[in-house]
Amino acid sequence: MLDERVERIIDAAERMRLGEYVRYQSDRRARLRDAFLEGVLRGLGFMVGFSLIGALLVYILQALMRANIPLIGDYLAKVVMLVESRIH
Repeated sequence: MLDERVERIIDAAERMRLGEYVRYQSDRRARLRDAFLEGVLRGLGFMVGFSLIGALLVYILQALMRANIPLIGDYLAKVVMLVESRIH
């Protein structure tokens, strides 16, 4: 009965890859490398996402400006012109 429990625990540890996890946790270089790569990828993701959302916002503002909605059209025209002047 005790042998069966020990075998089940060993099987569960092998399925969870417990040995690999312990080796990974003890390898400081691997953890630092992975943390660095994660930070770089997260930064790139923020940069690309912000660029896409910003471009979409400028596109929507330009469409609203062309629609020439009273009161909003003049304000949006100024905003779009300021944004475009910053881009160029």
